[in-house]
Amino acid sequence: METSEIIVGLDIGTTKIASIVGRKNERGKIEVLGLGKTESIGVKRGVVSNIENTVNSIKTVVEEASAASKVEIKFVNVGIAGQHIKSLQHRGSIIRENNDEEISKADIEALNNSMFNLNMSPGEEIIDVIPQEYIIDGEQGIKQPVGMLGNSLEANFHIIIGQTTAAKNIYKCVRKAGLEVVDLILEPIASAEAVLSDEEKEAGVVLIDIGGGTTDMAIFQDGIIRHTAVIPFGGDIITEDVKEGCTIIKKHAEELKVKFGSALASENKEEEIVAIPGLRGRPPKEITLKNLASIIQARMEEIVEHFYYEIKNSGYEKKLIAGIVLTGGGAQLKHISQLTEFITGMDTRIGYPNEHLANDVSDEIASPMYSTGVGLVIEGIKRFYLEKGKENTKMQPNRKKIKFKIKKEKEAKIEQPISFLERIQTWFEKDEIE
Repeated sequence: METSEIIVGLDIGTTKIASIVGRKNERGKIEVLGLGKTESIGVKRGVVSNIENTVNSIKTVVEEASAASKVEIKFVNVGIAGQHIKSLQHRGSIIRENNDEEISKADIEALNNSMFNLNMSPGEEIIDVIPQEYIIDGEQGIKQPVGMLGNSLEANFHIIIGQTTAAKNIYKCVRKAGLEVVDLILEPIASAEAVLSDEEKEAGVVLIDIGGGTTDMAIFQDGIIRHTAVIPFGGDIITEDVKEGCTIIKKHAEELKVKFGSALASENKEEEIVAIPGLRGRPPKEITLKNLASIIQARMEEIVEHFYYEIKNSGYEKKLIAGIVLTGGGAQLKHISQLTEFITGMDTRIGYPNEHLANDVSDEIASPMYSTGVGLVIEGIKRFYLEKGKENTKMQPNRKKIKFKIKKEKEAKIEQPISFLERIQTWFEKDEIE
């Protein structure tokens, strides 16, 4: 296996903005060439709230990653999340003209593309369409329909929907930073690529990515994504609770949470005390670690209850043999896996992206905090070769050209739906002209 193209992942989060430059090495592992990170000022709950601050942060991380990797960065794969993201299940179907012909990749693409024409509420667009299983002439559970014969081709789809304006703002920030967006990738799907194994996806697993502003969730079963959700709570709301509960400033509350925080109050003793510096000559404030853990546990229980409700609502609760995998910056909180197991009764582990990383990678990048960034690189590489494969197929001579000339003319009249990213690009170009 040769080394792959260099791919850049840009994770625009609520707490941090990170850029990771990577490629797949000869052993199929991800080699991280450069990392850039900075505090995120212009993003709230996964949605851009200040264009200028976000643009400056993106420029900073890209320059840092470019200097570290010695690679000029022009194209990026950007993660999209936020509380506006939702998903639904839908079944689509097409009737084939000639059932004596084998089902081709073109038939599959026609069925998949037809899903982008579904009517959405005003201000919403379909971000991604993920086929789950195909049905040929009523025969269910088919994963690879290419080469089979059949008259009707149906599929169950997992459709991800987002607000057009939120995606436009992300796109605008990236363009203003002098970069081009290759793809908008849903962040829980990217994180899943970084921390889950194929066996876990097959057995049934829930990925929970606890970020600063939101908690992203993805359920896999039989190797297929079955459910996605975004919960509008994350690590920042825990910091706010500590700030209010201990009457200290936000900076000290964050430090306290990261260094001494625990999700289980019972694991701390009453006599364990930490002192916080006083403001402007005031005496230091003493806080017991048990009190701190009680504040954190109350909010963490709420977040776990929220995603456990989503798990039960998905209908897959009893089919998840591999349990729960926690990742993201919030997963670094002490005793979080024990609290999750206690509330849900499901096996829980912390997901690190180091399984797919090369051996020489730094401990910093192998942290759950960078799961999304690493996943954007992995998913970017996968999509790059998928598109390359499609281009190569198009370049091959069509042997059936003469025989199916009439059919090809009919197909040419069918308008191809415009993808979500292309719609945004068109909007942006029009805006520039005006």
